[in-house]
Amino acid sequence: MLPAVPYDAVIEPGDLVHCDVGLSGLGLRTDTQRNGYVLRGGETEAPAGLRQALEVGNRMQDLTTDALIVGRTGNEVLAAARAAAAAAGIEADVYSHPVGFHGHGAGPAIGTWDEQDGVPGAGDYRVHPETVYALELAVRRPVPEWGGQCVRMALEQGIALTGDGVEYLAGRQTELILIPSG
Repeated sequence: MLPAVPYDAVIEPGDLVHCDVGLSGLGLRTDTQRNGYVLRGGETEAPAGLRQALEVGNRMQDLTTDALIVGRTGNEVLAAARAAAAAAGIEADVYSHPVGFHGHGAGPAIGTWDEQDGVPGAGDYRVHPETVYALELAVRRPVPEWGGQCVRMALEQGIALTGDGVEYLAGRQTELILIPSG
């Protein structure tokens, strides 16, 4: 587990910034996370290690959506995604869930942040097509430019599981949001 940043920490150039928000519209709820980097003077992009962490997060999204198969239980999806991550050398947690009238909708839990070996009860429900999920997960990666410091790159994006497979509802974050400083 990585140490938490105090709630009153000042954001400075060179910081990785993470935002987790839920929005409401048309009586439905969403869950979305984005990551940004505060540029230091003279920088035009984030350090390569942070960009690579996001790429690994995107790969973990692919492994998780590959495991999201109609008829599997949430716990089976979790186990398959985590096995694929281990085989790929990715240190990750998966904690995806359906969305609906409230943030965590009715249906199978696919892990929780603190239950990565399966979720008794909620993880035993089966995956159904035509369901919207918050594809929520995090990867941990060392950043060479930061002396090997480990960062947690958390991602969350709305997806729909249809008869044709998985569709991202609003694309997905594949680049860090660059925040100018000063």
